[in-house]
Amino acid sequence: MSETVQTAPETAAPTTLDINQIMAILPHRYPFLLIDRVVEIERRQRIVALKNVTINEPFFQGHFPGFPIMPGVLMVEAMAQAGGALLLTEIPDRDSKLMVFTGIERARFRRPVTPGDQVKIEVTVLAWRSTAVRMEGKAYVDDKVAAEAVITCRLIPRSAGSAANGGDSQG
Repeated sequence: MSETVQTAPETAAPTTLDINQIMAILPHRYPFLLIDRVVEIERRQRIVALKNVTINEPFFQGHFPGFPIMPGVLMVEAMAQAGGALLLTEIPDRDSKLMVFTGIERARFRRPVTPGDQVKIEVTVLAWRSTAVRMEGKAYVDDKVAAEAVITCRLIPRSAGSAANGGDSQG
């Protein structure tokens, strides 16, 4: 008679994140938290997030009255936040860090994003260091590219974020 030895299952990294888990990782809050859910994570490689766009978004009040369009710069910010969620899941002391933009390249805006759209944000890592990342982001609506950009970000100490970068805590 052989004896079966049971081992504890390995603790796997999460492959999805709900809004509460996202808020535990990112410092952003309403009205500037621009991702609602993460539906896929491949550690240090790729993340897929969703943004549900509603008419209640504060930017629609002025962009543009009678023809509401999500600002392209906010789509790039949503890509950076998704990438930030991917990077910051790897940082044990993330509460003492901020992720800030260091570059945006090849940003293109292909089609408008309007109230009622669900934006699927796919971010792929091009280069990874412990304190910086270069990513390619694409935002889709109905499987059509709405925006794309290459984004570089780096981690800085949170205390330096408020003074050195004018409080700019993106990504």
